[in-house]
Amino acid sequence: MYAVIKTGGKQYRVAADEVLTIEKVVGDAGAMVEFTEVLMVAGSADPKIGKPIIVGARVTAEVVEQGRARKVIAFKKRRRKNSRRKRGHRQEQTTVRITEIIGA
Repeated sequence: MYAVIKTGGKQYRVAADEVLTIEKVVGDAGAMVEFTEVLMVAGSADPKIGKPIIVGARVTAEVVEQGRARKVIAFKKRRRKNSRRKRGHRQEQTTVRITEIIGA
């Protein structure tokens, strides 16, 4: 059985016991989080597709760790003007392990 969830402005296809990295969610390592924006549930029977979400469906996950992604460098240079700007950014992210998919 698998599901499509929406979190952090992105959509993810998840299955039970799968480990994935998503945008940061609140919770320490070992905490349980619940995703209620389930867009689709499929697997053994006919798939259920939400309009836009499936009411009553949820996906539970365990937070494995909180971390940050690799640094992304934005470098701008204007030639012959002695003008340049260098900025870095590290996005915060959470690694979660999907424990259960509950389709309504």
